[in-house]
Amino acid sequence: MQRPTAPSWFTFSLFALFGTALPGIAQATGFFYAPPPPDDDAPSFSGEAELGYTHLSGNTDSQTLIGKSRLSWLTGDWTHTLRGEVRNVNRNGDTSAEQYLVSGRERYDFDGPHYVFGFARWEKDRFSGYNQQSTVIGGYGRDIIESDRHQLSLEAGPGYRHDRIDDEGDRGLAVIYSALDYHWTLSKFASLRQEMSVESTDENTTSRSLSSLTARLNSRLSLRLSHEVKHNSNPPETAVADTDNTTNVTLLYNW
Repeated sequence: MQRPTAPSWFTFSLFALFGTALPGIAQATGFFYAPPPPDDDAPSFSGEAELGYTHLSGNTDSQTLIGKSRLSWLTGDWTHTLRGEVRNVNRNGDTSAEQYLVSGRERYDFDGPHYVFGFARWEKDRFSGYNQQSTVIGGYGRDIIESDRHQLSLEAGPGYRHDRIDDEGDRGLAVIYSALDYHWTLSKFASLRQEMSVESTDENTTSRSLSSLTARLNSRLSLRLSHEVKHNSNPPETAVADTDNTTNVTLLYNW
């Protein structure tokens, strides 16, 4: 049985803090991997945030809150990225989903398509069986395809994860990480994106996928349909499910 998530049929979101459509960095702040190098004329500072809220009353009383934010800035050949997320679902007075995530990433670009990266991530998921998880990963990446319509990047590296498990204590695990990001510009007003990552340890493998379709409405607004999947091959016994699926329709505001 899958854990309850935000309603897949409708999520109304307000994109409120920072912006996403700044040239060169807008499409470069993925969820799982280090952003590709910005254009030469890209601004040195950009960001984005979204706030989704749904309230149903009557036969079913439920509230869903989804908040995401991302901030990027450039220093020479370095790209710095900060990200935060919160999700909360409450049905008939009972919390059925509660997740928090904070992460920071660094990327250094060499001449050509090569770069190195490092990131640290803290996450807490009330129903995953973990009290909290902290991860540090570094490695090498390469931009495989760079064209006007298609961009593909791959990266991999080793890392370390510290798990705090409900009723079991703490454990430290070595991690092998790999990820990809593919971006397809369909037209001036629409684009597709696929992001994936795999983190393998001796205990389990965590896979993440984010698929999104973004349609530009005007210079400030865009509409996005996204589907996110997170799978744990061997979660703790107290976990509600080994796979989370979240589908969102979000309204993006850019400046």
